[in-house]
Amino acid sequence: MRVLVVEDDPDLNRQLSNAVKEAGYAVDSATDGEEGHYLGDTEPYDAVILDIGLPLKDGISVLEDWRR
Repeated sequence: MRVLVVEDDPDLNRQLSNAVKEAGYAVDSATDGEEGHYLGDTEPYDAVILDIGLPLKDGISVLEDWRR
C-alpha cells in the first residue's frame, strides 16, 4: 500500500510519515498544496493524509481538484 502525507508542519509531517512507514507502508510526502496536488495527480496512492490549511493551495481545493 502506498500513502501520501500532505502536511506543511515539518515535525508533524515527519511524525506521520514515520508512523505510516513503521506500519509497513510506502510513504511519499509533500509540504504544500501544489506539491501534494501534483503528486496525487501523477502517482497512484491507496490513501492520503491531507491537511486542510496548506500554503499555496488549501487541502479542500486539492481534494476538489482530485475529484474532478
